[in-house]
Amino acid sequence: MLVAIIAALAAALIAVAAVAVVLVVRSRRSSPSVGQTKGVSQLDTVGVGSSPFERRSAAKGAREGDVTVSSSEGGSASAKPSDGLSGRFAALGVVAAGIFGVLTSKLWTMQILGNSEYADAAEQNLYTTVKTPAPRGCIYDATGVALVTNRPAQAVLADPEVVDNRDVVRRLSTVLGLPANVIVQRINDTKAGAQSLRMVGEDVRLRDVAFIAEHADAFPGISVEERSQREYPYGALAAHVLGYTSNVDAESLENQPEGREILSIDTVGTTGVEATYDAYLAGEHGESKVMVDASGRRVSVMSDIQPSKGSDIYLTINAEAQYVADKALAELIAPSGGVIGTGKGSKGAVVALDVTDGSVVVMASFPTFEPASFTGTVPGDLWIKYQEDGAYAPLNNNVVSGQFMAASTFKAFTSLAGLEYGFAGEGSSWNCTGEWDGFDTGVPQKCWNHDGHGTLDLHGGIVNSCDVVFYEIGKAFYDHGPAGTGELSETALQEYLEKFGFGQQTGIDLGGEAVGRIPTPAWKAEAFRNRPAEATWRGGDYTNMIIGQGDVLVTPLQIACAYAGVATGAIYKPHVLKEVRNSEGETVVTFAPEVTHTMDMTESHLAYVRDSLHDMVRESHSVGPLFRELGIDAAGKSGTGEKQNENDTAWFVAYAPFDAPKYVVACVVEQGGGGSDTAAPVVAEVMGALMDVEAGKSKVTLERIAGSPGESVAIAVESGGRED
Repeated sequence: MLVAIIAALAAALIAVAAVAVVLVVRSRRSSPSVGQTKGVSQLDTVGVGSSPFERRSAAKGAREGDVTVSSSEGGSASAKPSDGLSGRFAALGVVAAGIFGVLTSKLWTMQILGNSEYADAAEQNLYTTVKTPAPRGCIYDATGVALVTNRPAQAVLADPEVVDNRDVVRRLSTVLGLPANVIVQRINDTKAGAQSLRMVGEDVRLRDVAFIAEHADAFPGISVEERSQREYPYGALAAHVLGYTSNVDAESLENQPEGREILSIDTVGTTGVEATYDAYLAGEHGESKVMVDASGRRVSVMSDIQPSKGSDIYLTINAEAQYVADKALAELIAPSGGVIGTGKGSKGAVVALDVTDGSVVVMASFPTFEPASFTGTVPGDLWIKYQEDGAYAPLNNNVVSGQFMAASTFKAFTSLAGLEYGFAGEGSSWNCTGEWDGFDTGVPQKCWNHDGHGTLDLHGGIVNSCDVVFYEIGKAFYDHGPAGTGELSETALQEYLEKFGFGQQTGIDLGGEAVGRIPTPAWKAEAFRNRPAEATWRGGDYTNMIIGQGDVLVTPLQIACAYAGVATGAIYKPHVLKEVRNSEGETVVTFAPEVTHTMDMTESHLAYVRDSLHDMVRESHSVGPLFRELGIDAAGKSGTGEKQNENDTAWFVAYAPFDAPKYVVACVVEQGGGGSDTAAPVVAEVMGALMDVEAGKSKVTLERIAGSPGESVAIAVESGGRED
């Protein structure tokens, strides 16, 4: 800056000097011509009639350049050529003084007043701050078993100018096994900052890193840093709860969440707990103050603040019971190397809750995936496989996002509705012949037992899952609605079912939760608006809905929460977070239990249904032995959903101990067949593991769970009708 000011002063001096020279030259050219003319005229005049002495004197005056001017007073004055320049030089001096004054003022302002400002600007041009990513916090189960940890990984970084060195790019391509154009593209990526080192390879093999280090002269501008990489000790165990991380995209950079600084160098939670609690898991960035040269190239690192690890998350999940559930589903549905169709069913889910506070202790979904495969760059071939229909959506969490027909598990709630509205009671009885045509349509509806159950009360209807008993209750709602006596609204049954949380999100702290569907006349009119003949609400809609068939859809989590409500009289908000601990091991966040629904219904009705569910387990020839062998006194209900051109959907849900409920476990297996035969054994096994944990009797050795290969074979459709 000082050099520029001096140059400006010199230029001003030269300009002033140039102007002065021009003025002098112009004056000298004009003054002699005037004097010469006047002199000749005077000489000519003097020479006429003058003496020789006078003529000599006049000639001498002419030679000396004198000029004689006549005045009005008859006198004469003598003037020199330089006299006319004095005024001009004075004006020029004023201009020069003004220029020097302005320049001096500017110099004083810049050097004295602006010294701090320009010093700061120079400092900023000389130094820059570069941030580095922080390790994420770890994730543990409720007992401290590590489910997600960090491992050191080698990252190969390049100075920006390396892109111009073709030899280094070619060598990197050979060592890292990457195309040269990919290397160039990554070095040209400035998202992390112009002066930041560019990520060329992450999680690089140690032997490749060693080669670069041993031949450092051949890789100028290349460095290696140790960074952290997500590691999953048990593979796909609880994968849908944990979720996975991915590189930052443009949307994440634009929509910065409150309290979380996201940079392009970071990884962010994409699904599961990794996404929900990303702000806790993310650590504090490291900062390096870097000196750069005039071209912006890094010269040296002046200061370095190491990144700090994020907080650790402790889940409500119990790793041992979770392992039992994940393993049971895999062995049931895909026993042959994970290939779906070689066992029973196409997909399934298991969820277990602590009914006393809503803690999710088990959440298993199949087919599943290994989160490690989706951290960073996802293998293209695996991603394509997972998108195909035959893969049955391994990335989908069937517990919270899967929607299935509720089947006979719904009867626990519709029986309570019948009791509350007086359409069923302890003295009520019905006769089941195996079919029913209460609306005189000429097309009777069938009971799952085509031979009929004979005469049954409501208790027997629940224990035996008799459809005819519930057809009668559904007809009563229709007969007392707008199409009948008008005593009830057309949505009285649906509104009662909402008390258990159906048709609503449970509010679990995981993304992607579905709401299910409880059909109403308005829903049907909209759904079939292009088919007016099918859009009318009829009595058959009630009788289908009341047994959990037809258009009813629920999630396994909704069913588990609703049964927790039957067991205890209250439904807690389900949650997977137990607590958050900072880097010092201090607990900074604890999840507080929250009641979302209270069963404001007659206690005797609840007790009646509970006893019926208890007897359903004890009296079933297939279910009873499962729980008795484990010493578990449970209450529960099976269900078998019918879907055209597919095998039945198997359901079972149970809570235990019956007298002091602690856990509820629900299992669904799509195309799995009968609920008692397929889903009940899984529920009993998981419940047994939970009871062992509760009693301090650990019997499970945790092993790695494999992710789905994304393959399946055709599933044979077996006829034979529902079993329960």
